[in-house]
Amino acid sequence: MSEVAFRAATSNDIAALHPLIERAYRGETAKAGWTHEADLLFDDRTSAEELASLIADPARVILLAHDGKVLVGCVQVARAGDDLAYLGMLTVEPTLQASGLGRRLLAAAEAQAAARFGAGRIEMTVIHRRTELVAWYRRRGYAPTGETRPFPVDPSRPELAFAVLEKVLG
Repeated sequence: MSEVAFRAATSNDIAALHPLIERAYRGETAKAGWTHEADLLFDDRTSAEELASLIADPARVILLAHDGKVLVGCVQVARAGDDLAYLGMLTVEPTLQASGLGRRLLAAAEAQAAARFGAGRIEMTVIHRRTELVAWYRRRGYAPTGETRPFPVDPSRPELAFAVLEKVLG
């Protein structure tokens, strides 16, 4: 990868952003990387409408990572309280996973959480069965809080509960 540039997403980015997220999380294309959910979930990860809503929300930002003109990753950061931000939808083009881009997106998200939302802490949720991914986040300073949250599907799927991880920023 050449020089990666980060910027906030706009509604004009949805046409490129939506397929990137789907490629990274679901279906056969996701299996080119190691962070996919393709063996656990078979529906769409998100929709263009949901992305438009997230982008329009002033309490959120979706950071895009571009390598030249090519969109290669994204991450969402949201205000979650006075001192707390939420990190979600960390996405790396499957063929670029293990390139260091995920670490760079994580650092950019943490910087945005502090600068944009004044957060001193950041949390995320990870499907508890994704032990390799939980271990990756732990190596980057995120610790399990002991809290779990239900996975948002109907009917409920307890085997897909979220583990909550948190990191103190700064």
